[in-house]
Amino acid sequence: MQKDNLPDDAGLTTEGYTSQGNGSILLIACGALAREILDIKKRNGWDHLALTCLPAILHVYPERITQAVEDAVAKHKDQYDQIFVVYADCGTGGLLEKACERLGVEMIKGPHCYSFFEGNQIFAERAEDETTAFYLTDFLARQFDAFVWKPLGLDRHPELLDMYFGNYTKVVYQAQTDDPSLTARARECAERMGLAFERRLTGYGDLETTMSDWANRPSKT
Repeated sequence: MQKDNLPDDAGLTTEGYTSQGNGSILLIACGALAREILDIKKRNGWDHLALTCLPAILHVYPERITQAVEDAVAKHKDQYDQIFVVYADCGTGGLLEKACERLGVEMIKGPHCYSFFEGNQIFAERAEDETTAFYLTDFLARQFDAFVWKPLGLDRHPELLDMYFGNYTKVVYQAQTDDPSLTARARECAERMGLAFERRLTGYGDLETTMSDWANRPSKT
């Protein structure tokens, strides 16, 4: 199913998204990264990369990510010379990394997308001073209700707000694109949470540099 022009609810469905390339490299990615990956591919002319995305809603169930990635690798391994996994650890407790090592596929480095969008080294340097920060990406600014508000039950029980976010001090919006409408959405999210707001234009960070490395790897055949 080709979905190069993704709607705002990209990644919410159980089917995921697929954008076929004409080469022999496959990226198996989180649906929350679909827009970013497709934009990076287009801007760099990397038509030899194919993309298949697992549903972004797996973020709510990180214990399911490893098996979903394993199943996707098994499904596609005979169709491509190389497969790369565009997931960080994403709450799997190291299980995804171990599975990728066992399967002989490489994954993007970092504990989560907030880290590699910021740049893993920069994020690590700031981590000690930002233990009370809640991070938003472009995707989460679009899908705040579906991925944060409703799963926490705050649409039904707003009185739980302080229990969930009482120890946070600010929302850090890591903007992949310079979009005023998304900035407004992210600011609104911070207001709903009762937190201060900070915006950082991170761009694609280590996602783009990692994809560049993968796109230029020599074929194994």
